[in-house]
Amino acid sequence: METKVKTIVSWSTLAVLMLVVLIGGVMLVNDKNQIEMLNQQNRNLNAVIETRDSLVNDMAGTFDEIEQNLTFIKEKRGQLVLAQKEGNKSRKEMLVADIKRMNEMLAESSKKIEELEKKLKSSGVNIKSYKNKIEQLTKTISEQDESMKQLQAELDQRDFTIAEKDMQLAKLNEDILSKEDSLLKKSAIIAEKSQVIVEKDNEINKAYFAAGTHRELIEKGVLTKEGGFLGIGKNISIKDDLNERFFTQLDIRNTSQFPLNAKKAKLITEHPANSYKLVEENDKIAYLEIENPREFWKLSKYVIVETRK
Repeated sequence: METKVKTIVSWSTLAVLMLVVLIGGVMLVNDKNQIEMLNQQNRNLNAVIETRDSLVNDMAGTFDEIEQNLTFIKEKRGQLVLAQKEGNKSRKEMLVADIKRMNEMLAESSKKIEELEKKLKSSGVNIKSYKNKIEQLTKTISEQDESMKQLQAELDQRDFTIAEKDMQLAKLNEDILSKEDSLLKKSAIIAEKSQVIVEKDNEINKAYFAAGTHRELIEKGVLTKEGGFLGIGKNISIKDDLNERFFTQLDIRNTSQFPLNAKKAKLITEHPANSYKLVEENDKIAYLEIENPREFWKLSKYVIVETRK
């Protein structure tokens, strides 16, 4: 009986131990599963944190770069507005280059903002402050872009105004050149006419003088004993074909005296008596003096004086 009781106790103890082992095993498996699940959650959380940290660092660097670009553009745009007023060719080239550079910077900033938005969406991380920052930067970029468009429009308008003024100036220069050409032509015509007038005036005021004895005048082909023209003189006449080589050509505007240096002298050509006089010096007729040029030259432009030595 005692042995039977001991056997029952042994089996009971064994059954309890097996149950304990079984329960312990089940609990151990459950703990391992929970630990693995917790480890997986921890790994997922670490990945999210790493993604967020990387995104935050990326955004911070990009925000800083964009803000620097926007600050530069704002300051540079103020300088360009002042530079526009100076307006010369080299300044214009600088303006165009600066505007192009700033437009490129704005385009680059817009592209980076788009990339950040995509990264933020794909990351699954919801960072409200960064979304607000992106919206703010997008708005600022849009405003700067509008300002640059306005500046470009002002520059284009200024170029149009300058081109219009250049056209007006070119037209004015063309008119001036045309008028100068016309004036040159008129001046040439005036000069030509003036020359003709001078030549005619010189021709009108041209006169000839010859003096000599009766024999010399005949020998030189100035006088002839018979015939002649103008009916000058009763016994002596002036030849029709005068030998002008014996005459001295003169200008009646600046000639008032004719040297004679002869004992006697008389005019063969006809001149009013009250228009001249024969001036005597040292018992000789020194010269013929014209007292009234208008009257003296009215009948003839030739002066022929017959002298006696």
